[in-house]
Amino acid sequence: MNRVSPAIIILGQNSLPIARKISAIFPGSQIYGLRDRTSGVDINFTNFGETLRELFAAETPIIAICAAGIIIRTLAPILSDKRAEPPVLAVAEDGSAVVPLLGGLHGVNDLARKIAAALEVQPAITTTGDIRFRTALLSPPPGYYLANPDDAKTFISNLLAGEKVRLEGKASWLTESNLPLAQPSERIDPDAKLTIRVTDKAVLPTPDCLVYHPKNATFALTQLSQIESETAVSYVQQILENADLAAGAVAGFFALKSDMGHPVIEAIGKYFQVPVRFLNLPELVEFDSAKLIEYNACFEVTAAQIALTAAGANSELIGYDRTNAFSCAIALATEPIDATAIGVSRGKLAIVGTGPGGAQWMSPEVKQILREATDWVGYKFYLDLAGSLREGQQRHDSDNREELDRACFALDLAASGKSVAVVSSGDPGIFAMAAAVFEAMDSDGKPEWQGIEIRVAPGISAMQAAAAAAGAPLGHDFCVISLSDILKPWEVIEGRISAAAIADFAIAFYNPASKQRQWQLARAIEILLQHRDAETPVILGRNLGRPGESVRVCQLGEFQATDADMRTVVIVGSSQTRIVPRKYGGDWVYTPRRYEG
Repeated sequence: MNRVSPAIIILGQNSLPIARKISAIFPGSQIYGLRDRTSGVDINFTNFGETLRELFAAETPIIAICAAGIIIRTLAPILSDKRAEPPVLAVAEDGSAVVPLLGGLHGVNDLARKIAAALEVQPAITTTGDIRFRTALLSPPPGYYLANPDDAKTFISNLLAGEKVRLEGKASWLTESNLPLAQPSERIDPDAKLTIRVTDKAVLPTPDCLVYHPKNATFALTQLSQIESETAVSYVQQILENADLAAGAVAGFFALKSDMGHPVIEAIGKYFQVPVRFLNLPELVEFDSAKLIEYNACFEVTAAQIALTAAGANSELIGYDRTNAFSCAIALATEPIDATAIGVSRGKLAIVGTGPGGAQWMSPEVKQILREATDWVGYKFYLDLAGSLREGQQRHDSDNREELDRACFALDLAASGKSVAVVSSGDPGIFAMAAAVFEAMDSDGKPEWQGIEIRVAPGISAMQAAAAAAGAPLGHDFCVISLSDILKPWEVIEGRISAAAIADFAIAFYNPASKQRQWQLARAIEILLQHRDAETPVILGRNLGRPGESVRVCQLGEFQATDADMRTVVIVGSSQTRIVPRKYGGDWVYTPRRYEG
């Protein structure tokens, strides 16, 4: 079963009641509505095909309230591997039909049943094995791993043909199904030619035996050293083999929070594709020191405590080891466990740029980060531009002048195991929050920040949006200067304006003016007129991508400081910048790629 919250897609306002009914049974789900045709949704989109493909590529379950045909035609060109397909369902606008389309290996039929029950209809499930046996052998429930999926298709075909099957081991989802299981007295009956084995042991599957591993093993690592990741993975494989434990039975790898971000444990978790979780020392269960004699005098007690704490009550320590890479211990729980509910994950901090305003300028990467983040941090105006929160997400607003405090707050949140998105408009690395985050790390340098996974997701900068709206004024060498003297002396700014003007760069000015601060822009115009003709083109882009957007082209000689404010980006052309009149009014502005001095 896919654990990611689904996206519910609607194309018209009439579908909203059904969408809300479905959303109510899936905490964290978001309703996507076609812009200009829907209101009251979580996220608006303008392109159905692009949105559907982005969600599909991100492995997000999709519940589309529309005709099945449009979904099929949209996704057909990108279908390649059924094992990687998320659940995709079509639901009739009036809720009269629920049709699972894709994602049979990720619980689409279970989702269909759940939605159909809420809508009080029958799901249109067509998977023969699922209908007859009331379980999906190819898609075991969370907590179980199918070791030989390539054998499952033939195995299921034989079951459908009338073969009996023996069950070795315990799993309620199998015993409560309609599988033709041999009775306990028939377990040695030669007529039962098929076997389902539930075991945490490393066994060799065969075509007539499906092997399911319950994820009930916790693998703890301590005393991590700096070695090659491939070597560490090899050690883990050898330790599992020595313990006669299947890799598929490992629910997660666990370590102390002080080891968060260590490349060895990150590589191990990635290779085995299971969660990596972190615990604090005070959280660990007590360990009977007398057992040291039973295990080994050099046994690392903390590893045992971590493994047993993660495995829970009545768990048993089944192995330990010490290598050149780490010390470790393995504990076995009595039932499959959900590793994501234990400890905390490695904290994540993404500094994202939403573009200058419109959602259409937000990159797929940024959209995905915002969907997956647990917390959004930023200036209120920029958070408003980012869109609506889904259930369970937290929003943390702050004043626009509190950049360093905001950065420290976000780093602390991420260090606690949260997935944090720090939101900037435009590009986060251009006069925005990316620099503030790294400045905070450089100046404060809290040890717990070192384990955070940090990434910067670029956005379209205001100067790019303004340039594109006007043509190509940045088509040759250019520079970018902020006229705000809050963080740097005006003397430095003035020197840079003079140098850029003398060097004949096209110049993009950020933070040009405000109600209280206009003399700086006026002075910049004076300096530019010392080196540029009064006819030099100037572009004023205001509220780009937002309501009230305007793009105006004027000449440097007529440009006044009162023409701009803090929501305006100003681009002043070089000596080479040209104007191309448009046929029906207005001008294009461009700077040639070749420079003629």
